[in-house]
Amino acid sequence: MPQRRVVTGRSYEPRVRFAEELRSLRAAKGHSLRDLAERLGWDPSTLGKMEKGQSLGGPEVVEALDQYYETPGLLLALWELAVGDPTQFKEQYRRYMILETESLSLWQYSVSTVPGLFQTDGYARELLALGGAKGEQLDQQVEARTGRRKLLEEEDAPVFRALIAEAVLRTPLQDTAAWRGQLEHLLEVSQLRNVTLQVVPQGAGLHGLVSTDVMFLRLFGGRTVAYLENALRGELIEENASVERLHHAYDAMRDLALNPAESRKFILRVLEEVPCEPST
Repeated sequence: MPQRRVVTGRSYEPRVRFAEELRSLRAAKGHSLRDLAERLGWDPSTLGKMEKGQSLGGPEVVEALDQYYETPGLLLALWELAVGDPTQFKEQYRRYMILETESLSLWQYSVSTVPGLFQTDGYARELLALGGAKGEQLDQQVEARTGRRKLLEEEDAPVFRALIAEAVLRTPLQDTAAWRGQLEHLLEVSQLRNVTLQVVPQGAGLHGLVSTDVMFLRLFGGRTVAYLENALRGELIEENASVERLHHAYDAMRDLALNPAESRKFILRVLEEVPCEPST
């Protein structure tokens, strides 16, 4: 448990500190949550969850709070620290999450699920619920998972090459609208300047990573590590020979993938096959 600061008595934990500041600023104004919600035009339940540390909210509401409290940039800075705080993830994944944010470039191959950096809220919620998470715990896990997306949108975002097996696109969500949203999001991110998205068609046959979900991270200093993951756990591979062997398999598989333009057309065809929601 992090020690509390002697001077302010506030927490060192970014998520906790963010919530503390929100409560403190509102108390100083003498407003209720309903008063604040009416002044800002935001749902009081959203603001309440943020003050309780159950949710971080998004940058739009945080910027509105910064403006209202006349704390230019303070709350947004605290929010950014909270979003990037590795303690929001399970302990076994924290070191990887830290390395992910520090990477110069990333390469991933996904066997059966959409890469975490590409997942929409709807996709992440259904996937994480399969692991038994529910209620507030599920909300927090979804927020932590989808908060990683901002890594690809920053000005100095790392280069990200993602290969996804056709099976990823053939395994829909139960919620048809959420599945359409996920496929549309894949088409959007494939257009980002720092992202290369390629589909490995089923007809490519067996290859060296046929059953391995892997992410490679190139770090400062030129070192590359690999991260293998399944439904139960993840394993960070740092030994050079093992990383090199996995990377050779990745390079060989990349030769089997559709090029980026063909991959976008493939995703679009899959999207067109998804039934539209009936109009009401």
